[in-house]
Amino acid sequence: MLKMDGLDDAIVGSADVWVGNSTVERLVYSGDKIVASLMAQGMTEEEAYEFVDFNIAGAYMGEETPVIVWPYINMS
Repeated sequence: MLKMDGLDDAIVGSADVWVGNSTVERLVYSGDKIVASLMAQGMTEEEAYEFVDFNIAGAYMGEETPVIVWPYINMS
C-alpha cells in the first residue's frame, strides 16, 4: 500500500479495489482531514482544497494509488 507523507492523521482505513481480475489493497484518506492538515501547516482553506485537487487527487501512483473520500451531501 502506498502512503502519503505527513498525512497519517487523515487515514480512515483501507479498501480492496478491483484491478483486472484481482484486488489491490489501498489506503483510504479523509479529504476533509487532508485539508485540515494542510491548513494547520499554514495554507488557507482555498489553497488547501486547490492543493488537494491538483497535487493529490489528480496524481496517479500506480495500482496502489490511495483513495480519498469526501462526505456525501444529498442535494435533493
